[in-house]
Amino acid sequence: MYEQISHALLNDILDEFHPDLGREDLRHFYTRLGANFYAIHSLFGHLYGHRDDFKQQIVRLTERLARAYVDRSDVLKQRDMAREKDHNWFLSQEWVGMALYSNGFADTLQGLTERLPYLTELGVNLVHVMPILKCPLKASDGGYAVSDFRDIDPRAGTLEDLAVLAESMRRREILLTLDVVVNHTSDEHPWAQRARAGEKTYQDFYYLFPNRDVPDMFEETMPEVFPETAPGNFTWDESLQRWVMTVFNHYQWDLNYTNPAVFIEMVDIILFWANQGADIVRLDAVAFLWKKIGTTCQNNREAHLILQLMKDCCQVVAPGVLFIAEAIVAPLEIIKYFGEDAVIAKECEIAYNATFMALLWDAIATKNAKLLTQGLKSLPGKLDRATWLNYVRCHDDIGLGFDDADIRACGYEPHAHRRFLVDWFTGNYEGSPARGRPFGVNAKTGDARIAGALASLVGLEVALEQGDTKGIDIAIEQILTLHAMIMSFGGIPLIWYGDEVGTLNDNTFLNDEAKAGDTRWVHRPHIDWLRNDRRQQRGAVEQRIFDGLKRLIAVRKTTAAFADFNNRELIDVANPHLFVFLRTHPMMPTDTVLVAANFNEVPQYLDIGDLGHRGLFRHGQPRDLVTGESPAIFNGRLVIPPFRFYWLTDQRPGIAL
Repeated sequence: MYEQISHALLNDILDEFHPDLGREDLRHFYTRLGANFYAIHSLFGHLYGHRDDFKQQIVRLTERLARAYVDRSDVLKQRDMAREKDHNWFLSQEWVGMALYSNGFADTLQGLTERLPYLTELGVNLVHVMPILKCPLKASDGGYAVSDFRDIDPRAGTLEDLAVLAESMRRREILLTLDVVVNHTSDEHPWAQRARAGEKTYQDFYYLFPNRDVPDMFEETMPEVFPETAPGNFTWDESLQRWVMTVFNHYQWDLNYTNPAVFIEMVDIILFWANQGADIVRLDAVAFLWKKIGTTCQNNREAHLILQLMKDCCQVVAPGVLFIAEAIVAPLEIIKYFGEDAVIAKECEIAYNATFMALLWDAIATKNAKLLTQGLKSLPGKLDRATWLNYVRCHDDIGLGFDDADIRACGYEPHAHRRFLVDWFTGNYEGSPARGRPFGVNAKTGDARIAGALASLVGLEVALEQGDTKGIDIAIEQILTLHAMIMSFGGIPLIWYGDEVGTLNDNTFLNDEAKAGDTRWVHRPHIDWLRNDRRQQRGAVEQRIFDGLKRLIAVRKTTAAFADFNNRELIDVANPHLFVFLRTHPMMPTDTVLVAANFNEVPQYLDIGDLGHRGLFRHGQPRDLVTGESPAIFNGRLVIPPFRFYWLTDQRPGIAL
């Protein structure tokens, strides 16, 4: 549609606004709405333009945006304007995140506010507070089965507690990240309850079928997300006498985005949490937003259009707020969740780099970087104004979705290699010190994923039990090396709570009937603060890990080359045990850092000749930014100790990092 026509429609819509909106100061709202309305109208029209009530629905959407803008505080509006002027602010190397469950970390939101000095001590300035919305007691899926999108679970606190937390974080310049579960609700959500009561308006919010005809057609091409605990994608509901689409768990009902009312409600909910102070909104399960028979019901084009429309709406009301795409899909698919514009992220500015995470774990098990290097070659380049969220562990499992072609290129057979990784990290491979647990075992295919705390997966738990000093040293080196990779790769590093002090597996989940069947709870700990206090005891394991990460964070923040401007160059070297890449700031070409990690148990050498003619080390002996030391070099070969890494520069002393 011509832009003039869409703007003519906008004039009609504004004329239909409720009179009370005319009394508000909407100057910035009108400016942003005018700039984004052509895109909003075009996308909304593509999704819902065939409906007789199209104009009525877009009027409702626009009025909801206006009301959300009116509800936005002056403080947040000022922050929006500052970020509009500095629109690449989140690409800076200064951001370092931590993801945590508030109840596991500090019991409540109030407790989390009291623990902010601890995060500041470490250097964390971005906090993802895992889901805190109302959920059923025993069917919560770790907070992702929401029964009220606009209220806090009383076990976590209140909206007032969140307001205090958000304000405290703003004063400390810590970014707040909150979840919005956009794909589904709990079956105890009022929408589901009203659907069960027979209200057609809310039955249209979900996918409901009187018999198996349509569900069976879907099942022909839909994979199972949790085949072990929730096989199939539909659940029979006795009170409705209908089959309900439940892709994740039987108590999580998938929302039907072919209904514009669903879209409008979910946008309003996103903006509600933006107005509670969220700097970043994590959109959960975005790959599943559009269901279509004959497809996997993941990554459909319409799912991307929904995200683009959500982003455009947020740009009108809260342009300083970023989106994270929670889409754990293949590299060629994940890159699309930034949007397919040439430069600007039209969907989500941030996406999880699950590929990098899984490849790092492969390097730990194999003690070489062959698949890590090969797999990253297959990772497509991202947009300029977009960034990765790089992590070692998170609340979820470790999937092994490597590309089979990459596995074969490294000389492995795909099925056997994945089986080896599961056996290694669950401690079933001879010589493995890992103490993980299998998750999501698919009896039909033999596939499985891995659960476990970082420290237990790298052998710290076993080493501590056995009093193995060398094993403890190796585990600590691996913990620090893995974090050094996510802090230097390019993007925002995200630490999983507890990993900063080497927290081990928490097996108490087995005593809870609601959790015992989900092994992911083994790495969702309740922090023992007496143990965390040992970070202040010289020589303690907790102190060595905490201070090591604290040093990495401090150095990262002062190293301009670690900002994310697509300024990473992967370097193939002859030694398969080494992972090597180069970071160079585009505006400061002399600020270059060579990152090199040795994943093997014996020292390895890097042939400096493998670095080619990149102008490295012209000013003399390379220096490690973290330790200040110069590595050993013999006859053009730089030696890297076992399980260690270097951030190398040849900057002369006195030159600012």
